[in-house]
Amino acid sequence: MIEVGSVLVHEDVVTENFLCNLNKCKGACCLEGDSGAPLNHNELAILEEIYPKVRPYMTPKGIETVEREGTHVTDFEGDYTTPCVDTNKECAYVIWEGGITKCAIEKAWEQGDIDWKKPISCHLYPIRITAYPEFDV
Repeated sequence: MIEVGSVLVHEDVVTENFLCNLNKCKGACCLEGDSGAPLNHNELAILEEIYPKVRPYMTPKGIETVEREGTHVTDFEGDYTTPCVDTNKECAYVIWEGGITKCAIEKAWEQGDIDWKKPISCHLYPIRITAYPEFDV
């Protein structure tokens, strides 16, 4: 582990090539897993605030999920995440463009409707941050 301020970073983050290649994976990170994208506490209020501007870009199932469950949920481990369609399918904010899974939040940002691109966990995937009282890993 490498210490950067109050954050411990695994060596692989420095030595391995982490690259989002949508043409290869087709956005699988938004579809796989047993819960939605992890959210930090600060992102909860942001999602609440931007939801009306993101909603027009969402799928009907995504809208239905957020209207029923909220802009975020607490998963089985007690962590905040984005809600998932039908409990454990795609993220509620998923949209499809040309056979590739994309994000309605990011689409609203691209269109200039909001100034927040998407949750930090989505930017960092597959890297995850775990917060501890004294440091983050």
